[in-house]
Amino acid sequence: MARHKKFQVSMDATPELDISSLIDVCFLLLIYFLVTSTIAPRETDLGMSLPAANPSNEQPKIEPMFIRVDAGGVIYTGVGAGQQQLDSDPSVRDVPLLDSQLDLYAAAARSAGSNPLVQVFVDPGTTQQRVIDVLNSLAGAGISSVTFTDLVE
Repeated sequence: MARHKKFQVSMDATPELDISSLIDVCFLLLIYFLVTSTIAPRETDLGMSLPAANPSNEQPKIEPMFIRVDAGGVIYTGVGAGQQQLDSDPSVRDVPLLDSQLDLYAAAARSAGSNPLVQVFVDPGTTQQRVIDVLNSLAGAGISSVTFTDLVE
């Protein structure tokens, strides 16, 4: 009679899961999202002094500049019939026409010996980004005296 040997499975052979390919896919996705994301520019620091509760009796030597931002993001300067439309595309963050107007106004105010003062009216339907674009333009022109005001007719 032939003897049959029984084959015994060793208990050390436990099944394992190789996850190295999963880690590779995760790193590839991470790199993809980092490369395709857009990096928004940092907003500049705005050192502005708002008017005090007790305004002084001293009148500025030059009239304040009035800026209006309507609900569509269009920027206007001036009041009444002298109102002038400047930058009208709210999707563009640069406001070159407003920049040039503010540079001229700041230079005129400083040459007259007064501090440039700007009054800003923002329509309630305006996006916050458009207001930040105007404030960045004011900071770029070196204007730190800014007042948010009601609509002037």
